[in-house]
Amino acid sequence: MHHDRHIEIGILRYPGAQLAAVLGLADLLALASRIAHRHAPAGPPQLHVTQWHIAVPGQRPAPDAPSPAQGSLRPDVLILPPSLEEPLTAEAAAPYLDWLRGLHDTGSTLASVCAGAYLLGETGRIDGRTITTNWAFNDSFASRFPAVRLDTDQLVIDDGDILTAGGAMAWIDLGLRLVERYLGVAVMLDTARTLLVDPLGRQQRYYSSFAPRVSHGDAAVLAVQQWLHETHAKAAALPELARRAGLEERTFLRRFQKATGMTATEYGQRVRVAHARDLLQSTRLPLERVAWDVGYSDPGSFRKVFHRIVGLTPGEYRRRFNAG
Repeated sequence: MHHDRHIEIGILRYPGAQLAAVLGLADLLALASRIAHRHAPAGPPQLHVTQWHIAVPGQRPAPDAPSPAQGSLRPDVLILPPSLEEPLTAEAAAPYLDWLRGLHDTGSTLASVCAGAYLLGETGRIDGRTITTNWAFNDSFASRFPAVRLDTDQLVIDDGDILTAGGAMAWIDLGLRLVERYLGVAVMLDTARTLLVDPLGRQQRYYSSFAPRVSHGDAAVLAVQQWLHETHAKAAALPELARRAGLEERTFLRRFQKATGMTATEYGQRVRVAHARDLLQSTRLPLERVAWDVGYSDPGSFRKVFHRIVGLTPGEYRRRFNAG
């Protein structure tokens, strides 16, 4: 609990929690505290990290070490780290839920990274709110927690008392966000430079690939999806799509959006952009040629669509990810 110049950040070691993230967060936050004291020896608060776990079945989680703040019964922030295993089931999450709800109700910020969002979802404290998790969990998370709004383009979403981060390595970004919150921007930037990592500002969509919904059960729509991917959506005119589905155009548009969650136009753009990303990563073709090869005669239009979907221009994407 917040006490004078002490801030306690807890990390929950639930079954399958990624220990590299647990230890990495502890190291990052300890480093940030040392840097903060170099910036202002008498001023900054001290970040103290505790690891929490259930030592005895049936009991609540307890810290592995006492808090420096006398009488502290809860951390200021409780982090649910990522896991490289399958996300926790509702049954496995159950022993933690009353405790997590109690922390949140008494003022603790709850934070999650990657699959830790499933445990956060089971608390019910993110219903009606927008969070992020690993982009690969889009469908399974949305199916399990339909009341939660997902934005997996974002790597970190800071909603005050709820803080969420995307992929398994996004614990770095979450840690930097906490450093910024409690120790300031200058310390956050210095910490990032010391660790040779990007400061805050990355987005998960830089890295995610297009993973469309295919388990919707609409065979006519699925046939069109397969054809779009086989042809890289270079000839995605509505009459042709409807003909291949064997449907009237309006019916096709309605069923396609219901099945995939996006319009046929948006779907075609994402297929073309996915192909463009492959070309930008693996070739040195001029950008105008990449635009043409994926179906855009106007390089300016291609650049706008690419930037809207990926968050980087084609040139920026190539500089960051080209294998050569």
